[in-house]
Amino acid sequence: MSSPILFIAVALIWGSTWLAITGQLGVVSPIASVTYRFAIATVILLAWCRQRGLPLRFPWRAHIGIAGQGACLFSLNYLSIYVAEQYISSGLVAIIFSLLAVLNVFGARVLFNVSLTTRTVFAAVLGIGGVTLMFFPEFGMLNNHPEVLKGIIFGALGTLFASGGNMVAIYNNQRAQVPVWSGAAWGMAYGTALSALIGLVMGIEWTFDTRPMYIASLLYLSVFGTIAAFLCYLTLLKREGAGLASYTNVVTPVVALLLSTLFEGYQWTVIAAIGAALALIGNFLMMRRSR
Repeated sequence: MSSPILFIAVALIWGSTWLAITGQLGVVSPIASVTYRFAIATVILLAWCRQRGLPLRFPWRAHIGIAGQGACLFSLNYLSIYVAEQYISSGLVAIIFSLLAVLNVFGARVLFNVSLTTRTVFAAVLGIGGVTLMFFPEFGMLNNHPEVLKGIIFGALGTLFASGGNMVAIYNNQRAQVPVWSGAAWGMAYGTALSALIGLVMGIEWTFDTRPMYIASLLYLSVFGTIAAFLCYLTLLKREGAGLASYTNVVTPVVALLLSTLFEGYQWTVIAAIGAALALIGNFLMMRRSR
């Protein structure tokens, strides 16, 4: 596929996964749904790595880092996001998650002493301010709908866990020279095991929803949202560099918001529109700095 097609594919798939997650909610516990999703993805990815002849054996020290990355990126962050979408729209959760770029930059500053520029700080202020403005209408609903605050908190937790996983990947996996796909396969396996363990400790019911919507969303998230989009993204990254690839993170929340408006009835206000614009501009500037 050409680079523009790869870019569009990544943006559309990742942008639509936020809405697809809503098809997982209601009957099956979010913990069970996350476990099912990454169990399927793990089996597919391990088989793909073996077929490609990629290494799957690493020293135990490397597995510590991979397990930490898997716990954050393929378990705890998604558990938080699934819970968040029970209380607020998928588009708003996607906007919260767009602050991942801000957390990554400041995390790199704290942990790896990466310098910050004035533009980086300005972009962060725009992003945080924009997200805050988008939630102004939601804040007004807290008295009658206190669950909205739960959605915001869990969305922020999911973003924080994702950033933590990125920091672990930078610190450990690159030092151990673990190939991306091999590390992702093992990371998904560890993340699946952690989600299952959490479910067992919490005593959830391991039910399964046989409705076509649930099965279709599960397969879409497992195959396309987790593996196909990642493959397209890495291909784009290798072909065009981090600059163009990183801008998919600017387009993705736009797609998520449009789908949320069409299918979830998200109600726009002037303040929310201004906030969305500021958040996306901030994210754009952050990507230019971080690429």
